[in-house]
Amino acid sequence: MGIEVVFKIAGIGIVIAVITQVLKQAGKDEIATLTTLAGLIVVLTIVVDLISELFSSVQNLFGLY
Repeated sequence: MGIEVVFKIAGIGIVIAVITQVLKQAGKDEIATLTTLAGLIVVLTIVVDLISELFSSVQNLFGLY
């Protein structure tokens, strides 16, 4: 579970960076900014899910229900 999440986040970052550069070269700066924001939201969703799993594991480890 560990390394594939890192690769997934890195892949999303690379794809968003390429799309943003293409849009900026085309003069679509506003859409490029929205694309970057959408990528950030996707990555934050993944990270929040991982943090939720971490808290759940800690609760199970210490018996806190």
